Amino acid sequence: MDEKPIVGLALGSGAARGLAHIGVLKALDELNVKVDIISGSSAGALIGGLYSTGISPDMIEKLAIQIDKKMWADFTMPRRGIIKGDKIQEILKLITGNRRIEDLDKDLIIVATDLKTGEEVIFTEGYLHTAIRASISVPGVFEPVEYEGKTLVDGGVVDRVPVSILKQKGADVVIAIDVGFSKYQSRIIHMFDIVLQSIDIMAKQIMEPDLKLADLIIKLPLSHIESSSFELVEECTTIGYETTMKNRDKILRLLNQL
Repeated sequence: MDEKPIVGLALGSGAARGLAHIGVLKALDELNVKVDIISGSSAGALIGGLYSTGISPDMIEKLAIQIDKKMWADFTMPRRGIIKGDKIQEILKLITGNRRIEDLDKDLIIVATDLKTGEEVIFTEGYLHTAIRASISVPGVFEPVEYEGKTLVDGGVVDRVPVSILKQKGADVVIAIDVGFSKYQSRIIHMFDIVLQSIDIMAKQIMEPDLKLADLIIKLPLSHIESSSFELVEECTTIGYETTMKNRDKILRLLNQL
């Protein structure tokens, strides 16, 4: 009897645009697509990590709406970041039940960047809240995470849509979700926008070779969503859902070929 093919899902970084991953997961659940392994970078690590604990996309959306910025933004003297990150780590610890990655309902890979070496750091074990906190640590905004001698920041710095790692871990087919970039703004207001636009510009140059390894790439039309627009949960979720549903035939055709 043939073994069941392993289906991988790569959820890309993109700050507030990454909220669209909630809608993508809603659509895949509705289509009864069984994802075996998820990789996530930055916002993709956050949404994919929560989903891998068994939290439904609907509940993730409700949490995203209810958790106000004031609840997680513990501002500090900007020595290594304007947000200390302790509050958001405690929230993540509470929501994830202090679970370890290797004990989750679904195989999960979280990507971060070692600021000291510039190398990609892969989490396949350890506390989920620590891995997510590292992967979402936008340089200059969040203080980096010190972990096993490494200084970890946002995974999107080196691997915006982590596709190749899924292939390396044995995925037979990979669906990649690219939430894209914001339109470049001539008028930049927030420090958050400055940092993320800088990362976007760099990431555009390095992401294409890895992204092309995916068997199906779904690009979400989110360029009008600014990186700091975390209040647009419902709009981003709807775009993620509707775009995935528009790709329904491609998804099912791909999986039926396996």
